[in-house]
Parts: sequence; structure tokens; C-alpha cells
Amino acid sequence: MDLENLILKVKSTPGFSDNVGMVLIHNGVVRGKSKNGKKVLGLKVSYDHSKIKQIIEHHEKKDGIFKILIEVREGYFHPGEDLMYIVVAGDVRENVKSVLSDVLEEVKSNAVTKQEITGDKS
Repeated sequence: MDLENLILKVKSTPGFSDNVGMVLIHNGVVRGKSKNGKKVLGLKVSYDHSKIKQIIEHHEKKDGIFKILIEVREGYFHPGEDLMYIVVAGDVRENVKSVLSDVLEEVKSNAVTKQEITGDKS
């Protein structure tokens, strides 16, 4: 995964400078503690890539959105490791912020399968 490359890819898309006033980025990482307070030893992750593609296509049609890129890693990961980058480029913050939030929620709800490997509560 290469966040710098994703940003360069967005910026090199024809029409970027005419249409973009904001680029927002989400960097999902493995937490060291689960939501219930247990120590996380690792996380198994897989994605439905066709659903991710559908999510991108749907949200790129929204007003003010220029480009959405999502890069994910699948497999087993340890706390602190990067899992997913979402890059949303668009005209103004009102449009870009809401789309980043919506895309993130849809990917997490509909396109990702996760299994936390936890230890004793710490």
C-alpha cells in the first residue's frame, strides 16, 4: 500500500486542478484493543472487491465529487498496521466530508469481513 502514490494518482487525473479544492484521506489501522477492551493480537481481513467498486461508482456520481480511490490489504495483520486507504477528492468540504463518511460506513458495513484475534483484557 502506498498512500503517496494514491494521492499522486488522483492529482494526475485530467481535470484535477479545475475541479478539486479538497482531498480527504482515511487511513484504517488495526487497533491494539477491541471495542470490548480486550487486547488485540491480530486481525484477519478480507474484502468484497466488487462491492467496493460499486460503492466507488455510486459515490463518484454525487455532486462535487471528482475521484474516489480505495486501497485495501487482505490477510492477517498486527496492531498498528495499515489496512485500508480511502481517498476522496472533490470541490468543497461539505461535499467531500460527507462522501468520505458515507463511503467508509458502506465499506465497513457491506464490503469487509474481519475477525479479531484477542487476548486477555488489559
